Amino acid sequence: MNRVDLTPYRRSTVGFDRLFDLLEKQARGQAGDNYPPFNIERRSADEYRITLAVAGFRAGDLDITAQANMLVVQGRKRDEEADGELLHVGIANRGFERRFELADYVRVQNADLADGLLVIDLVREVPEAMKPRKIAIGGQTKLEVVKDEADEKSADAA
Repeated sequence: MNRVDLTPYRRSTVGFDRLFDLLEKQARGQAGDNYPPFNIERRSADEYRITLAVAGFRAGDLDITAQANMLVVQGRKRDEEADGELLHVGIANRGFERRFELADYVRVQNADLADGLLVIDLVREVPEAMKPRKIAIGGQTKLEVVKDEADEKSADAA
């Protein structure tokens, strides 16, 4: 059994419980079903692509659901009768459900099905309030020059 003990990290971090739970869940679930095969690709700093090999499925057989940090792809196979007698069945004829955990602020941008590949494009959109910003010491955003009233009166007289 290949187990990673995250206890030392849990003791010295705050607010990362979800991440550690996800890592432990993934470690336990490695022996799961590998159908359909898929690729995950990083296309840029904030863009990702998931490609699933779904040969034999039509767009109507596939259901993609995005909800609260979870992307679920389901495939339902149609019950079709072959025109003739099948001598060998090598193309998988079964439904599937594949789940992907998404990070905060990652949303599905697009999904396409072509040539037996389901391509799902994802993008991370961090709200302006969550982006890094410079904080001035003392809470002052900018310094203003304070003028002496005596200097202003002499400047007005001139």
